[in-house]
Amino acid sequence: MPNRPAAVLSAAALAASLAAIVTPGAAAADCHPDARDLVVTYQPVDHTVADAQYHRARLTIDNRDGRCALGSGGWAMRFNAVRRPAAVLDGAAGDTARAQLAAQGLAITRADDARSGDFYTLEPADGFEAVAPGERRAIDVNFELWAVHKSDAPAGWTVSFGGGRPSWVPAKALLDPADPKQTTAFSGDHRPVQTAASRYAENTARRLDLTLRQSIVPQPLSAAASGGTVAVGGGSRVSAPGPLRGEAAYLRSALDDVTAGRGAPVSLAVDPKLDVDRDGKADAEGYTLTADGGGVRITGTDRAGVLYGVQTLRQLVPAGAYAAAAKGRRPATVDVPRARISDAPLFGYRGLQIDVGRHFETRQTIEKFLDLMSFTKLNRLHLGLTNDEGWRLQIPGLPELTGFGSRREFDLRETGALHQGMGSADDLRPGDGISGKASGATEANLGRAPAYQGFEQGTLNFVGKGSGFYSVQDFEEILRYAAERHIEVVPELNFPAHARAAVQSMERRYQRTHDSAYRLLDPADTSRHTSVQYYTDNLANPCLPGTYAFLDKVASEVAKMYERAGAPLNRLNLGGDEPPGPPGGWWSGSPACRKAPDTAGKSGEELKELFFTRWNGIAHKYAPATSGWEDITDPDRSFRLKGFTPLPWQNVWGWGREDWAYRFANEGTPVILAHATNLYMDLAYGKDPDEPGYYWAAYVDEKSTFGYQPFDVYANATEDRWGNPITPNPAWTKLTPEGRKNILGLEAQLWAENGKAPGIREYQAFPKLLGVAERAWNRDTPAPDRMDAAWNVFSNTLGQKTFPLLSFYKPVGLRGTGVNYRVPPPGAKISEGTLSANVRDPGLAVEYSTDGVDWRPYTAPVRAGAYALARTRSADGRTSRISPVGVPAWQGGAAYRAGALVRHQGELFRATRGGSGKEPGRETGHWALLQ
Repeated sequence: MPNRPAAVLSAAALAASLAAIVTPGAAAADCHPDARDLVVTYQPVDHTVADAQYHRARLTIDNRDGRCALGSGGWAMRFNAVRRPAAVLDGAAGDTARAQLAAQGLAITRADDARSGDFYTLEPADGFEAVAPGERRAIDVNFELWAVHKSDAPAGWTVSFGGGRPSWVPAKALLDPADPKQTTAFSGDHRPVQTAASRYAENTARRLDLTLRQSIVPQPLSAAASGGTVAVGGGSRVSAPGPLRGEAAYLRSALDDVTAGRGAPVSLAVDPKLDVDRDGKADAEGYTLTADGGGVRITGTDRAGVLYGVQTLRQLVPAGAYAAAAKGRRPATVDVPRARISDAPLFGYRGLQIDVGRHFETRQTIEKFLDLMSFTKLNRLHLGLTNDEGWRLQIPGLPELTGFGSRREFDLRETGALHQGMGSADDLRPGDGISGKASGATEANLGRAPAYQGFEQGTLNFVGKGSGFYSVQDFEEILRYAAERHIEVVPELNFPAHARAAVQSMERRYQRTHDSAYRLLDPADTSRHTSVQYYTDNLANPCLPGTYAFLDKVASEVAKMYERAGAPLNRLNLGGDEPPGPPGGWWSGSPACRKAPDTAGKSGEELKELFFTRWNGIAHKYAPATSGWEDITDPDRSFRLKGFTPLPWQNVWGWGREDWAYRFANEGTPVILAHATNLYMDLAYGKDPDEPGYYWAAYVDEKSTFGYQPFDVYANATEDRWGNPITPNPAWTKLTPEGRKNILGLEAQLWAENGKAPGIREYQAFPKLLGVAERAWNRDTPAPDRMDAAWNVFSNTLGQKTFPLLSFYKPVGLRGTGVNYRVPPPGAKISEGTLSANVRDPGLAVEYSTDGVDWRPYTAPVRAGAYALARTRSADGRTSRISPVGVPAWQGGAAYRAGALVRHQGELFRATRGGSGKEPGRETGHWALLQ
């Protein structure tokens, strides 16, 4: 059947049914509805049924097929869910949920043979009544914990009949922000949902006239404009000594992207004794930039410093020139201010972690991020190449890692690929065992082109690269591209937990070859454990020689790729986070561990330490330094690894690890800060159901990253993730002056559970990453009592300078322009019919409408009537999500005039015809959904 939107199919099916004179309920027993006409809607409806244990959700099966019923048996719907259906749980909660479903003639079980992960089956049981053609059936289902964001919804729905091939079932998530039962996770959740009114109160920044120094991100040590400008262009003569030919080529390319003519000359030089802060010592990665009548001169302490001077010069180019170039109208030259700028970083390690295991990203996407990192003076890409859900790097000699471990399919037995996970298989492409998927992102998004300025329904409908890997050539090209920008790529090979893709790939290799040389599991191991993501078979066994042979093989092949690329492998990340279950349970049932002389009698914790000692030793054969997550070395234990740097991450207030970073540093262990409360960019921007992302540690926005205190993280401990005020515990270890020397730097984390498209990744990262860059580079970290004033400046910088640049940003050496940064929804309120609106970042434009069709610029309070809409517009014309103000909730049975606006189930609608009492979102032709 051709790919058509569900509404069109529904109409076509209805017409066919009328033509055949088939009445509802008269369908033959073997008549099955078209999968695209079975629309599934998920909505959490009550978080009070079991405080903090589980919530009641409503699954609505809307049978829009006009001919066939969804029968009383012989079908199965499958889906992924980040919240486990309570019916698969043990104990009273599971019993209650199973009885709840049985009363409706349904059952939910794990879908895959391994019963490992987030994959489930919904199917009829005794007493299920067929869902007739045109019927909408509401089903009550309990899910564990809570779901207060739409991105918590089940995803990747399919249906199969009689055990046949599964087909895509369109899915949708609803969540009404006005209903406390839907938005309050449990009794201890006191964080309000963000609204237009709350944003209006929070948007306190007033427009400022920015100095030159304040116009650059991250802010330099000093920047003084001397008056006038200097014209530079793509044809400007760039002089540089031989060792700087790469930086010179980068500059020429960057200028040529924007301008077409000849301008003043630019010279590049290195002065290894450059002391920009005048403390008597050379400043690594420092630079000076001088623009005057003689042209532009950039001098760096080293080559990296020169490139950072070039990046500052790129920021001095007016945004209008980038805009003109993006439209194919490059000016001959551009004017940059005459000035002298001196700069050097706070930290030597300024990192970004990108997870490509949970969802893959192409080489082009990674390279764009690399150029943006260089633009903001970040210098370490921590690339998460492996995880439970995918292995993403070709390793010569181990074809199963990519032939099996890089692929996700509808494969319940996992004979040829990992089963679908996190709502995705092979994106919208065919060939992954799922038929009838949407033909593109618009169809997957239920007929609306996704803007990725918030949650999109397409992310429930198989949008997401569950499959994919980098060939050896791809990876070497990434390394070269990074090295040109003085960015070191730190590969992460995550073991022994989060290793399911590797473990199961090597098991398939053993099954094929009967060669145990690289086998990672003991088949006789009876240990039982469940990971955070519900995997039960994701641990590599530390008692098998194959485990260490495998790690050595992989690390050696990775090292060869670095060598061929001419890139330094200075650090290898060992992984090591979140081993599942209590320590005593790790490998306790493994005969291999009981029999081996060096492991017999050892506890789970001792086996873990043995594993990391050997893994660290292997890694040091190929890299002079190693790092990994804090889970590897507990500050309360004596176990430490040679040449190893932990990344403390789990500092959630009240969880007990708040001070681990400082305890490590004070004892003399070098540390890279990765605190989740401020540096996890995949966490949602705020409590708004339409903000994609998790919120397990905190809500994180650019104010969180900008306000981070690397040397006094407790100053950030003002409230917990549920909005409850907290006071730092006086027993938490304070960072000493000597300990401060062991803070190597900090690293932002961009995990990929919700990062299902490049637009989402960019939305999650920008502007948060700009705050990270500020704290990693800028030596002037404002004290807590100065942070509000500093934030006021920074928000002006974003709105007036940085966002316009990013709107038309051209990555050097890549196609395309622009960054999908988050355009913040405006604040707004109505008082006596007058609309007042504001925006978080002064410089961004605000628009308003009273009908959702005609939009006007907002410049001052304006008469609007009882309700209005507001939105923010960026320099490139993209708009934020709409902020409704005073729009009433839909009332059943009421007649609405054409053009009337209503809210319903958390969505915004405009009546397209008068006199309609039809329910919005249910009937076509009566209401239009507004973005």
